[in-house]
Amino acid sequence: MTQVEVAVIGGGLAGMIAAVAFARGGRKVALVAPPHAASDRRTTALMEQSIRFLERLALWEKIAPSAAPLATMQIIDGTKRLLRAPTVAFRSAEIGLNAFGYNMPNQSLLDVLAEAVASEGNLTRYAANASTVSIGKTGVTIALDNGEAIEADFVVGADGRRSTVREAAGIGVRTWSYPQSAMVLNFSHSLPHQNVSTEFHTESGPFTQVPLPNNRSSLVWVQQPGDAEANAAKTLEDLGRAVEERMQSMLGTVTVEDSVQVWPLSGMTASRFGKGRVCLIGEAAHVFPPIGAQGLNLSLRDIMALTDILCGGGDQPIGASAGDRFDRRRRTDILSRTASVDLLNRSLLSDFLPVQVLRAAGLHLLSSIPPLRNIAMREGIEPGGSLRALPAMLREKLRR
Repeated sequence: MTQVEVAVIGGGLAGMIAAVAFARGGRKVALVAPPHAASDRRTTALMEQSIRFLERLALWEKIAPSAAPLATMQIIDGTKRLLRAPTVAFRSAEIGLNAFGYNMPNQSLLDVLAEAVASEGNLTRYAANASTVSIGKTGVTIALDNGEAIEADFVVGADGRRSTVREAAGIGVRTWSYPQSAMVLNFSHSLPHQNVSTEFHTESGPFTQVPLPNNRSSLVWVQQPGDAEANAAKTLEDLGRAVEERMQSMLGTVTVEDSVQVWPLSGMTASRFGKGRVCLIGEAAHVFPPIGAQGLNLSLRDIMALTDILCGGGDQPIGASAGDRFDRRRRTDILSRTASVDLLNRSLLSDFLPVQVLRAAGLHLLSSIPPLRNIAMREGIEPGGSLRALPAMLREKLRR
């Protein structure tokens, strides 16, 4: 039986980044993850805090050529309701950054991470599934479906919504669904995007364009399920015209690439994010709609916190309460982000006038009050960042 300090179950983006981070933090790591069956044509937007973490792991330099900066993020009220919100533009230069973050193809991330996993001396990958996970007071035993077994001091569940690790730990979940589906695709366009990401708020949900390198962008179009199915059945030419019309031809002629996918929207939150010698990250812990580029960024904050807990003590053994420490440390961020994304999404669907008033008033305040917009931008890329930056902002105001 193989002995390791940390076993990571799950080989998606969160699982591979976690395994590399723990290994480079000095722990002996096993990554239990079968090969990916197909290429991933989706894209991911990572905010500046996440990019800094990838830099510390010496990964960003290889990812950067495939990424496009997000210098401006604007929100446009695309509803036809009587009460509409003003357009709000968030510019990274307002908070001293060249970009809020970068958008990149998932496949580029996966390729760089697979190379890092293969070359990391402290890390062994097992191309198998975990069939059973047995959690004890002194360690965790993982039986693989290829007949091998691993003994670990600590196990990290990065194995998705139907997590084997979560089930073995007896951690329950709260789930919910939305009357929406997300259409995900990439497209080229005749006009340059100028590193601007645009989110149209519509009655069915957000329609969000995010830049890719050159004259290409990715799109997440949240629609009613029937509309999503009808649009997905269109030819690429007809779908391109529909996308161009919804975008008010802001990027000129649109050509949709052969990568259209439709996903029903739902949410899930685990009742705990860790206990004892177990913790959950990524979609084993939290799932919510693809709004505001929060998904993988939230998972990376999980990994940053867990790296501090597991690797911050040098060569000290991993404590039996590491999972409980992780749960306490991550609970506020996860629950607050989940609630805010859920509230924004439901506010777009609501025809209740007071809800529309509050949403429009909030966007109006962000548009007209720069200090408030500054705080919102800093919180968007790094929770608590606005509070840390507040003294410097006050000193700058006093100097002026």
